[in-house]
Amino acid sequence: MSLGDWIAPGRTALVIVDMQVDFASPGGLSAQWGMDLSAVPAAIAATERLVEAARRARTPVAFVGLFTTPDTDSEAWYERGRRKGHDPRESPALCRADAPGSAFYGPQPATGDLIFRKTRYSPFWDTDIADRLKTRGVDTLVLAGLTTECCVDSTARDAFNHDFHVFVATDACAAYEPDLHAATLRMLDLNTAILTDADSVARVWNAAL
Repeated sequence: MSLGDWIAPGRTALVIVDMQVDFASPGGLSAQWGMDLSAVPAAIAATERLVEAARRARTPVAFVGLFTTPDTDSEAWYERGRRKGHDPRESPALCRADAPGSAFYGPQPATGDLIFRKTRYSPFWDTDIADRLKTRGVDTLVLAGLTTECCVDSTARDAFNHDFHVFVATDACAAYEPDLHAATLRMLDLNTAILTDADSVARVWNAAL
């Protein structure tokens, strides 16, 4: 089978992971904490190309975001921070629900898109994403988003464990450290996902019009 068969619009969804202010914007918490966001703009631009192609081809588009609250933050989450030298309760928290940092950044949801609000790294842990996508006849996912080694990786692994075929658009993902991005893609390629790029995916979907 060709890539066109594997990611045909009738079986595939585009899943955009955590492209939110706190992870992607120069004004977000990651930037304030000194993370290197230099790779993020290119990933956002590639994701926007994917979104445009998906919508033209009527491929479902799903936005996944981290939306945290004090009630959903676990004791393990807090304790990890303390053991690393800081107390998350005493510092700003990433992507607080309904705060500016949780807003989607770059491509924005449109009417008909799916939105999943998660409280952990992977939406397969605490949302109904698997059921809702399978109800639509989706068995294949193309992933984009932030950050490669954290929430994209967790989403890809869990999607595979839920029996989805997983493709990762490598240029539509980014990490704050280039070696982490490259190493994660290598591990995903070995174990979980098939690697591709935004333009290859967009060509398939544009050809399906």
